[in-house]
Amino acid sequence: MKNYCQAFIVGIVLCLGLIPGAWALSDVYKKNIYNPGKLKPIDSTLKVKVGEPAPDFTLPSISGESVTLSQYRGKKNVLISFVPAAWTPVCSDQWPGYNIVKDLFAENEAILLGITVDNIPTLYAWTQQMGDLWFPVLSDFWPHGAVADRYGVLRSDGVAERALFVIDKQGIITAINVSDINVRPDLEWCAVELEKIDH
Repeated sequence: MKNYCQAFIVGIVLCLGLIPGAWALSDVYKKNIYNPGKLKPIDSTLKVKVGEPAPDFTLPSISGESVTLSQYRGKKNVLISFVPAAWTPVCSDQWPGYNIVKDLFAENEAILLGITVDNIPTLYAWTQQMGDLWFPVLSDFWPHGAVADRYGVLRSDGVAERALFVIDKQGIITAINVSDINVRPDLEWCAVELEKIDH
């Protein structure tokens, strides 16, 4: 049954990749989006590796509560999604895209944590424009980019890389994807890596 669900979800993800409109969610408020132009694809050096414990952290969320990575230990697998900045084109499509595959996370006993270096008011206004996101949106604003830096994904210009970290229930990093900051990561990667974890 699990393999059938995986094939079904991956199929949906692949189909959505072929439909341009499925990702054009920022079109609704595109006049508010700042386009920084083409950026250096990757501008940091990882400080963590697959097989190592994920550095713990506590960050404020736009809901007003603090979220600690270790609160999911023994309960949920975690996918951390670092994105560079609110109100930018790729980020504004990437996070709403996770709403499409919410069941993928439920199926794999996983939670998604979205992190940027933006402050809470900025993140709140941005996410209100994007619409409801089912996952916690966290601010790594102060000390500026401290969590991104601990993971080795803080760029020289002060924003985070476009990076994904899969962490199992024991708090161990099982997969890392630091992708070109100019390109939305492939959802299929998330599906495949979450399915690899022994639930």
